Amino acid sequence: MSSVSEKEIQEGVPASLEESIIDNTEQLEAFIGRVQADDHRWCAVDTEADSMHSYETKLCLIQFVSGRRLAIIDPLAIPIDELKPLLDLIDEAEVVWMHGADYDMAMFRKTFGRIPETVWDTQTAARLLGVEQFGLANLIESEFGIKLSKQSQKADWGRRPLPDKMLDYAFNDVRFMLPMAERFVARLEELGRMDWFTESCAYGREVVVTREERPSEDAWRVSGWGKLERRGLAFLRALWNWRDEECRKLDRPAFKLISNQELVRLSEQLQNGDRVEPPHYLRPPIARRLIKVVTEARSIPESEFPRKNRRGNGLRLQIDEDELQRLRSHRNQVAHQLGIDATLISPRAVLEKLAATNVSAEEKDTLLLDWQRELMGRVD
Repeated sequence: MSSVSEKEIQEGVPASLEESIIDNTEQLEAFIGRVQADDHRWCAVDTEADSMHSYETKLCLIQFVSGRRLAIIDPLAIPIDELKPLLDLIDEAEVVWMHGADYDMAMFRKTFGRIPETVWDTQTAARLLGVEQFGLANLIESEFGIKLSKQSQKADWGRRPLPDKMLDYAFNDVRFMLPMAERFVARLEELGRMDWFTESCAYGREVVVTREERPSEDAWRVSGWGKLERRGLAFLRALWNWRDEECRKLDRPAFKLISNQELVRLSEQLQNGDRVEPPHYLRPPIARRLIKVVTEARSIPESEFPRKNRRGNGLRLQIDEDELQRLRSHRNQVAHQLGIDATLISPRAVLEKLAATNVSAEEKDTLLLDWQRELMGRVD
């Protein structure tokens, strides 16, 4: 556990945190040595990436705190393979705290091919305590009475040098984590929900570890593709590939060129034989290339149209509506008594499977975590 005392955080956060900005291996080695010399049972980690500003998302910052040592580490300045000592340091901690951990764990997996062994999520803790506004800034304001600016939330973290306001934002993303975590753990233990928390966090980590990457050949099947006919799918695939190439050349995220919704809309018009014009906001050279792609796509033979059977191939649930209503009512009543969001106990998709007559008892038994199953009652 961190060495920050309750007295120190009564007016906010410890004033004695040692702040470091680390952009070379020598600084990193020295920092790691200082951390290892202190109590390093708990640490907190956050990441910043440039998904809002570049074609391919890359890790741009790692924020780290342990005890009284707070650092921003620059993975754009330090080669990835030279960050291994930092990863080892993180793994030495008994617990690594993150907020909204799914994204940060996914960035670790994508960048380093590894995720800390024990990750506890302050967002999950807050939700299990019944907190309704569980964004990090909301929690910091609620716990410490400090209102933080969200101005840099969507900033370009790939820019260098980073201005002071962005550095302050990055420091604050982990500055409060450990004292807040201590408070949350104390409350979870008082309510008898600590086992719920640790099981939920372990499951969240397992989801990220085992998550399958989407096949690249299906990347063009964006939200809304299911309403298109096969001819429309051929246009959508062509338009998506056009956008992908344009964004690759511009080093720009796809949504900043043309949205998925717009691609589906254009594809639907094209499959219906309507005349389409490039969106007015596209630069002329890009618009001309779009027109060329559309012209070429019109001549794609039907034998090369994409198939529609890429989703919805699973078992069609035969839901007992009375049973579904019974389960939902029970879940909602329990959640109300506990003062937590009902979907924490069981989301709708799980309820539907539990109420289905064509899902085996063995499969149903795997749908809930132990604490959720206990609250729902055993479903046979």
